[in-house]
Amino acid sequence: MSSEVEVRRLGLLASALAGRRLSVTHAEPGTATWTDGLTVYVDRQLNAQQTKQAVVVQAALIGAGSLEPTITASLRRRGDLCARYLAVEGQRALASLEALLPAHALSLLGPSRPPATAAESLDIAMSGVPIAAPPVVFGQIRPRALRIAAVATRNQSAHLPLRAGSTLQEMVDAAEADDGEGADLSSPVGGGGAIGRLLQRLTSAGRARDTGTAGAPAATHVARGAAKSSHRGRAVLATAQPGDRAGLARAAVLTYPEWDCHRSAYRGDWCTVRLREAIPAPHPLPASPSRALHRALGRVMPDLTRMRRQLQGDELDIDATVSERADLAAGVTPNEAVYVDSVRRRRDLAVLILLDVSASAAEPSATGGSVHEHQLAAAASLAMTLHDLGDRVAVDAFRSMGRDNVEVVAVKRFDEPAGNAVLRRIAGLVPGAYTRLGAAIRHGCATLEAEAGTARRLLIVVSDGFAYDHGYEGRYGEADARRALAEARRNGVGCLCLSIGAVTEAAALTRVFGTAAHASIAHLDELPAIAATLFPAALRSADHRRRTWQHSSRSRQRQELDRRTA
Repeated sequence: MSSEVEVRRLGLLASALAGRRLSVTHAEPGTATWTDGLTVYVDRQLNAQQTKQAVVVQAALIGAGSLEPTITASLRRRGDLCARYLAVEGQRALASLEALLPAHALSLLGPSRPPATAAESLDIAMSGVPIAAPPVVFGQIRPRALRIAAVATRNQSAHLPLRAGSTLQEMVDAAEADDGEGADLSSPVGGGGAIGRLLQRLTSAGRARDTGTAGAPAATHVARGAAKSSHRGRAVLATAQPGDRAGLARAAVLTYPEWDCHRSAYRGDWCTVRLREAIPAPHPLPASPSRALHRALGRVMPDLTRMRRQLQGDELDIDATVSERADLAAGVTPNEAVYVDSVRRRRDLAVLILLDVSASAAEPSATGGSVHEHQLAAAASLAMTLHDLGDRVAVDAFRSMGRDNVEVVAVKRFDEPAGNAVLRRIAGLVPGAYTRLGAAIRHGCATLEAEAGTARRLLIVVSDGFAYDHGYEGRYGEADARRALAEARRNGVGCLCLSIGAVTEAAALTRVFGTAAHASIAHLDELPAIAATLFPAALRSADHRRRTWQHSSRSRQRQELDRRTA
């Protein structure tokens, strides 16, 4: 198995073949090689030779146009067709770049003549002709990851604008880190060769405007001429700051841990959350009040308060009864309020609505429109209804571009009234980037802890349940999201997860949300029906988990004290 440093050095080879900047890193354990069009994730089980071949195949697929959206749209949710297409199209992609292939990849070329275009390869894959399974080094194709990365790239400049005067932090150039050991390129690299001309375009000054790779900590570019004493270009890390024209405040930065299920341990201060202000739209989001939702949420109340000296109640107030008898004996008109009653004094509830605005929300909904539109309508309806009922309500939106840039957008704060200004901010949210769900949940719980000001707290996560980011996918991402929700309930925060208009399977939602109260509904009209049961259930579950945790914690403390004093 190749080391992480050796794998990253193959980024130069991958970029040369793909005709665009590509990075290379290891995939999650047990995962075959794949790419999202921005990064090549290599199978950890491959040896050094196979690793280079796997990178060549994935980069060739990008360079030959094999992973264009018009093609991958036909492959979505069809794993068998993806494998057949990869077996045919992989040969065509390699053959189309044969003149650029290094020597160790030429052995992958088959003897037969490949199709002329990617469309022909797709037609062959969709036909009934027998097709041998692709070699292990061909890896796999993930159409959904390709689509999410494409949407994230289009929207990156919209929600992470770069401007003059951004803080710059120097980083070590990849060439200096390699100590002169580059990727294994058999073809001559020079000013007159094909790869040489391509590399000149990739590293030219015109690339300085490139915003970099989605999911990376920040955009990178090569600065030339900044220091003439240096013989090489120095890579510069540009930290994206909100532009003045957008009216965004300078972001605050917080760090949170992340649960690593492979090591069964936390990664301390692993995720960086950047707080930003919302950009309002010109017009507010239409939000009509729902009487059914108002009635359902009106029944979500805090615990009853026992009040003495009431005119009616469940039991007698002993002190009030003695006073009544004394007044009667003294010939004074007694006070008949001699009962103890359970009274709801006020709605002591704070709710934080955490809205997923990642690129996966741009997926079309089965009930019309996009998932994003359904989620915006749900967040607006919940916020307005809960505010009208007297609850403290806040709304945050979130998305991520790698663990170093989890963006949380403040849409409504607890001490802010609900109105057209909030609806305009909700309407201005644009889906993009990825979903690092655990970090967003942990930040939401920290916000409730610091700003709620009530005894009862509820976190509502409105998301399609697709936990995905660079290095945050599959079992790893699902386990971290479940862990974050369990932490919240252990601290007394009720958790309710809603998937609205999405096509995510129930089993996938259970893997992400675990035992937290969650539901998947097709349309907003179904929300009142589940609100009457799920909202109280979420609060009861948090109360129970908190009491259980406190009891077990006290038991452990007593056991430790007994052990020390024994």
